[in-house]
Formats: sequence, C-alpha cells, structure tokens
Amino acid sequence: MSTLVIIPAYNEEESIIATVEELREQAPLYDYVIINDGSRDRTSELCRARGYDIIDLPANLGLTGAFQTGMKYAHRHGYDHAIQFDADGQHIPVYIENLVRDMEQTGADVVIGSRFVTQDKPASLRMLGSNLISALIRLTTGKLIKDPTSGMRIYNRSVIELFASRDDLSPEPDTLAFLIKRCGMDVVERQVSMRDRHAGESYLTLSKSISYMSVACSSILLSLWFRR
Repeated sequence: MSTLVIIPAYNEEESIIATVEELREQAPLYDYVIINDGSRDRTSELCRARGYDIIDLPANLGLTGAFQTGMKYAHRHGYDHAIQFDADGQHIPVYIENLVRDMEQTGADVVIGSRFVTQDKPASLRMLGSNLISALIRLTTGKLIKDPTSGMRIYNRSVIELFASRDDLSPEPDTLAFLIKRCGMDVVERQVSMRDRHAGESYLTLSKSISYMSVACSSILLSLWFRR
C-alpha cells in the first residue's frame, strides 16, 4: 500500500533540511511532500535547492489549510495512507513504519502516534489542557484519546477522501471527535516518543496555549452539534 508523509512547514528554514534528511534516511520507502505555508524565510529556497518534493502556497493559510492541501494531493495521487508529520524535528521517522503496520493490522481509520499510551503525562498547565480535551472527547464520543493534540497521525484512504471533499476538517482534536462520533470511524493510539524541536520557538506561548485549549474544547462541542 502507498503512503504519503505530509509535512506542513511555515518559516522552518532552520530545521527543514534536518527533518527531511532524517525522514529519507529512516523511512526511505515512503513518499513525502512539503507544504510550504507561505513562509517568509528561506524554507522554499532551501527545499528547492535540494530537490525536495514541495508545494508552495501563495499565502499563509495556517496548519489547517496546509494540511488540507496535503490531503487533497494524497487523494489526487491515489495514496492509501497519509501521515501528518511536523517540520520542526519533534517527530521521529523511525515510528512511521510501526504506525503504518498498526493501521494495516487493526483496520483503524486513524492511528495516533501517542506519547501517553504507556507513559504518564507530566504535570504542567499544557498537559492539564490536554487532559480536559481528552475528557471532553470521551464525554461526547465514549472514546478515550490520551494524546488528542499529537501532531503525528496516519489516516487511511476513507479519511483522505473525506478531507479532500470537505473544507471544514482540520488536524485538530475536534475533527477526531467528529470522525468518531459522526462518521463511526475507528481511532487508535500507539506509543511513540517525541523530542524538542530542532530550532526556533513554538508558537504556543502560555497565553496562546490557554487560548488553544479553550478553542479546542468549544470546537469539539460545536463540531458535533453543527457538522453533518
């Protein structure tokens, strides 16, 4: 089965080369595409100089728009699986093969690379927010997702087709809840490890983290009430 690794990238000139080279070394059997989300730095220039597979968006659409572009690309080219993969070096490519195998063996529609299947969450404000999102997903769907904000996920062909045909889906927790509750899809988690980003700083400051969690919780409820 064919698998595409989707790498949304916004101003990742300091980490994109290391990320792609590690991916090519540790997971050489899988295709990839970088979605350059209107970066203002040299992300696109560096990728094109090295001959990487890249799509340049004319403006910054945000993670949702960049990932939707990748899913439309995967659908147009007939991929069986699509993997969401961060450009900042936090995700470790060696786990990709495990996630692909888990999807094939379980028949799941989504497999989440989770940090917390066999490991406990650290005590922090950010993890408190993660716990709140997990609790809300369980309350609304009956499904416990221990790492709902993980950005390392693999989707099967059915989900790829859904993303390609709709503009209201995103790589966020509310879409997980929607897929489980409204679409009857099976979402499972498998243990992975993650690390700190290669370079730069996360856009999630303390205030933005609080805002993100508030929006995520509200979106879960709204997505279940209003999406069809």
